[in-house]
Amino acid sequence: QLQLAESGGGLVQPGGSLRLSCAVSGFTKDYVAIGWFRQAPGKEREVVSCITSTGGATNYAHSVKGRFTISRDNAKNTVYLQMSSLKADDTAVYYCAVFDDLAVQAECTMISIDYWGPGTQVTVSS
Repeated sequence: QLQLAESGGGLVQPGGSLRLSCAVSGFTKDYVAIGWFRQAPGKEREVVSCITSTGGATNYAHSVKGRFTISRDNAKNTVYLQMSSLKADDTAVYYCAVFDDLAVQAECTMISIDYWGPGTQVTVSS
């Protein structure tokens, strides 16, 4: 069974850093593209970043470019989101989801998403 599991969230001060992990298991393909989303209370879910199945291409939302870095270690079946220079506006529940390689090339635009993890809370506060 396909499973996605996020970890690494928590409370951090503004300007601090966190690394989120997305563990992927049970998919029929060897590797899949992965995207990170976030959703704050009262706001729509928005894409943060995405990465192809090989890690050869990545994309980022303008609001996080230069601060966040997405990467993957396929030997561990894990995708990471390194977050630095965190701001209060970054506070949200962060989710990872199965993407398509072509969607990564198209600025992380997906028509529909079928597989999500349960999410991990990130809170940026003094």
